[in-house]
Amino acid sequence: MMETDPVELPGYREVTVVRHQLPGAESSAILHGQSVTDQVAEEVPVALVFNGISHAVMMLTPQNLEDFAIGFSLSERIIDSPAQIYDIECMAAPDAGGMEIQLTVASECFIRLKDKRRQLAGRTGCGVCGLESLAALDLSLPRLQEHLSITPSALQKAFAAMQGLQQINAVTGATHAAAWADLEGNILMLREDVGRHNALDKLIGALAVGKTPRVAGFAIMSSRASYELVQKAARANMSMLATISAPTSLAISMAEQAGISLLGFVRRSSFVVYTHPERVAAE
Repeated sequence: MMETDPVELPGYREVTVVRHQLPGAESSAILHGQSVTDQVAEEVPVALVFNGISHAVMMLTPQNLEDFAIGFSLSERIIDSPAQIYDIECMAAPDAGGMEIQLTVASECFIRLKDKRRQLAGRTGCGVCGLESLAALDLSLPRLQEHLSITPSALQKAFAAMQGLQQINAVTGATHAAAWADLEGNILMLREDVGRHNALDKLIGALAVGKTPRVAGFAIMSSRASYELVQKAARANMSMLATISAPTSLAISMAEQAGISLLGFVRRSSFVVYTHPERVAAE
């Protein structure tokens, strides 16, 4: 039985700032050095505890924590299916200034976790913190066999809709989004976080426990494409990943290996296909 998170925060908080309006700016409503109230994105440490053993501490926006816990467990290959999570409990950890997610997982998953266990101090944008050696870096990927295709107009439609659905970013301007769109470009699910990899984990978790099976589609993100995002997409059986900014060289080579169509620099009038271009169809 999975418990609903009773302490989830809105994802942002108000702070007092001093705002300066430079000469020649469009608006004169804000005076030089005026004290005003602003909203900033929440970023707190969240500990993931499996069967009573602390495994990781990640810095993330404290929203959709169950989705994050499930997505992280899947993308880190701690579990193979959400059914192997028997219980999730999210709670405040005031002494640490953060939160804790306690998961009870199947015994075979816990044994596997202990065999591969690593402690990582997660930071925004950091995917290998805490590894003790290069040998511990796991870059293995499944080879995806999905043969979908999308049109440029579907891609543009999804990206055009994404910004309007980013509720926390609209207030703070500080969060990334990961979204799932169908083949016509309709966004079906979106999650936000200060960390792009956290946002994707939240999306993966939300899709994995959805009330209906995941429809064919593609993932889009308001970030660059790092190797870690490609790795998570591959493990979640997402055969197309499109981002608003550039990919890294390792992300490209891993996408090629995994059979993922990797797209970048998606703008209103252009985009770049880095791998498997055959999946982008003519209008």
